[in-house]
Amino acid sequence: MNLQSPKVTVEKSAQELFDLLTDVKNFERLMPENIAKFEVIGNDSFIFGLKGMPEIHLKMKEKVAPNKIVMGAASDKLPFSLVANIDAIAEGSSAVQLDFEGDFNPMMAMMVKGPIGKFIETLAVNMGKF
Repeated sequence: MNLQSPKVTVEKSAQELFDLLTDVKNFERLMPENIAKFEVIGNDSFIFGLKGMPEIHLKMKEKVAPNKIVMGAASDKLPFSLVANIDAIAEGSSAVQLDFEGDFNPMMAMMVKGPIGKFIETLAVNMGKF
């Protein structure tokens, strides 16, 4: 299952945005209002939970400064990745788009497609407010 967020313009350089997104503590500011839990586990991972959804443990998997950040599930039970693609637009602005890729059975994909689509859209829109 592949989902993409809208492309959002951020009034930060690509490097500034990359630096903000590689600090997992900053993801708390990006979370939707219906967040039930957010806990930083280490320098490169955090757990979050949305009301009515199971908790998810995200871990930083790859960093390619200043254009790409790959996060993924810390457990192999629900394998997925969340990729932030950052493009420089001008000296003080950049564009970011989130790509979600998950390996789910068709029933699970049908159940999570809506909530995950809304979630990554919210993350992207909130990046515009950084």
